[in-house]
Amino acid sequence: MNRIYYLSTCSTCKNIINTWKLNDSIKQVDVKKTPISLKELEYMYSISKSYEKLFNKRALLFRDIKKDLNNITEELYKELMLKHYSFLKRPILIIEKRLFIGNSKETVLKAKIELDKL
Repeated sequence: MNRIYYLSTCSTCKNIINTWKLNDSIKQVDVKKTPISLKELEYMYSISKSYEKLFNKRALLFRDIKKDLNNITEELYKELMLKHYSFLKRPILIIEKRLFIGNSKETVLKAKIELDKL
């Protein structure tokens, strides 16, 4: 499964996607228009072994609720990501059971190297 999960209104996601020059083998999923399913999230978890790694701690909604949460568990990260698209870290690129999460320079570069092999 080759996919990218992104937010079409996010300029950072747009810039990264333009840098990567995705081909037709990568299915593009705008998480605002097509919310992530439990099955998709569990698949990502099976690779990353952590819902926290998939979670966007910079989300504005998270800033509002984290002060009310004493202990954030993996299950809560999962629930929040299923509840609202902004909790999913973006972009997330899946290439043949390899996961590239987020927009750090290192992650973007590693993903580009893998994409260039396709």
